[in-house]
Amino acid sequence: WMGWQVPIIADDAHGRSRIDDIPPEKLSAALDGGEVAVIAGFQGVTTSGRIATLGRGGSDTSAVALAAAVRAERCDIYTDVDGVYTTDPRIEARARKLARISYEEMLEMASLGAKVLQTRSVELAMAQKVPVRVLSSFVEPGEAPGQGTIVCDEEEIMEKRIVSGVAYSRDEAKISLFGLPDHPGVSSVIFGALADANVNVDMIVQSHARVADTANMEFTVGKRDAGRAVEIVRGLKGQIGFEDVQVNEDVAKVSVIGVGMRSHAGVAKTMFGALAEKGVNIQVISTSEIKISVLIDAAYTELAVRALHAAYGLDKL
Repeated sequence: WMGWQVPIIADDAHGRSRIDDIPPEKLSAALDGGEVAVIAGFQGVTTSGRIATLGRGGSDTSAVALAAAVRAERCDIYTDVDGVYTTDPRIEARARKLARISYEEMLEMASLGAKVLQTRSVELAMAQKVPVRVLSSFVEPGEAPGQGTIVCDEEEIMEKRIVSGVAYSRDEAKISLFGLPDHPGVSSVIFGALADANVNVDMIVQSHARVADTANMEFTVGKRDAGRAVEIVRGLKGQIGFEDVQVNEDVAKVSVIGVGMRSHAGVAKTMFGALAEKGVNIQVISTSEIKISVLIDAAYTELAVRALHAAYGLDKL
């Protein structure tokens, strides 16, 4: 089946379309008739009849959407790894494969650098309550497939770990603004202009400067957007006034993720203590209910990942 034959109905955003609906009648009838439906992923059709492509992660998203449409009990995604690990096994040999991980944890891990699943497919699985199992495509002839990792609702996980994984991303650039006027509306002008240019901003921190009524601000963007972001900010200098802007691409973001953070104190203390013990300086901190991210010098990425993996006992799961 091609996407339009199912049909997978999508919006008309060129190259980054989103799935709006999948009427299940044709597909369900084919399955009930004993057919094995092989469906092209990554594509859909608009309401005006034009082919649309779903953009990055579109194949995984197609699979989850189809599973939801036919009310499948699970969506199996075969990829180049045999499951979700506590961290990147290429950095930490003692990384452990997780039997289960919650949608929220997987969503955080995917957005923070783990490349097992794309965020769009996890978002859709969580919204539609479709359990997803991650398995390896690379099984030797005669070898039985492994159990993989099941991404599911938090309530289906018996033992909730305080921290489930450590993720990292080297695709970060830090932009620093010095001597900003410290009054309402300045941040709105800066981040409004960046949003209008489709520059995604992640971590943000602002602090008072030494000069009265001025502030310093730091925020992160993806490396590919760094040059454009600096140009946009410099273009605002005459409007808002600031002393200087600098960019640093030699940084990395390291994060710890776990639904258990909601009910346990001391997670941040453990993180900061482990990094301090290794002499890793923290430049920016960002938190949510189930994750803590820090921005550090890129040279310390692997050291930080291993230190945090050990600090939370993830090598002993």
